[in-house]
Amino acid sequence: MSTGLFIVDDHYLVIEGIRSLLQNEKNIEWLGHAMNAASCLDFLKRHQPDVILMDVNLPDKSGTELCKEVKTLYPTVRILGLSTFNQQAVVRNMIDNGAAGYVLKNVTKEELLEAIDSVMNAGTYFSQEVAHTLNEPGTQQPVITRREKEVLQLIAEGLTNAEIAEKLFISIPTVNTHRKSILEKFDVKNTATLIGKAIKLGIV
Repeated sequence: MSTGLFIVDDHYLVIEGIRSLLQNEKNIEWLGHAMNAASCLDFLKRHQPDVILMDVNLPDKSGTELCKEVKTLYPTVRILGLSTFNQQAVVRNMIDNGAAGYVLKNVTKEELLEAIDSVMNAGTYFSQEVAHTLNEPGTQQPVITRREKEVLQLIAEGLTNAEIAEKLFISIPTVNTHRKSILEKFDVKNTATLIGKAIKLGIV
């Protein structure tokens, strides 16, 4: 019996790369892709895949939020977190919100097939590097993108989302997405705690 697979990622090259890796696998039925959370939720109203490969960073909503929403609406769908970020806080947030596993984007075809098979059969799966990270004390410095660092610096300077958007020539919703991602990566709930932690770690 084949596994219905769907992928949510905002990078077309990643989608195409994974599709080309798996297109000739007899046990995998490629159901399609979404490049944002809204498209994913729209697709799920019509079709329920067995397994979703879900990027952690999406343009309109974080992967953890989407993961929680999908698991609430469609509890039988199995979700594999997919990311370049191997960070304890991010991985744990995905697990806490219902993901059955987490693989990095440098995954091999064999490992990806093993991960899909494992979560499909009610198990869990973590890339070796991810499993190592989960076993470490949660004190490592969060890995943030260059843009997230710029946003964080401006948050620390006390700028509003609108002011940050104007200064960086990006939209306010994009600033919101970056802000949510930064809070998640630092594993904090509010701006004050975020700034305190960023200062303590010497990031701002």
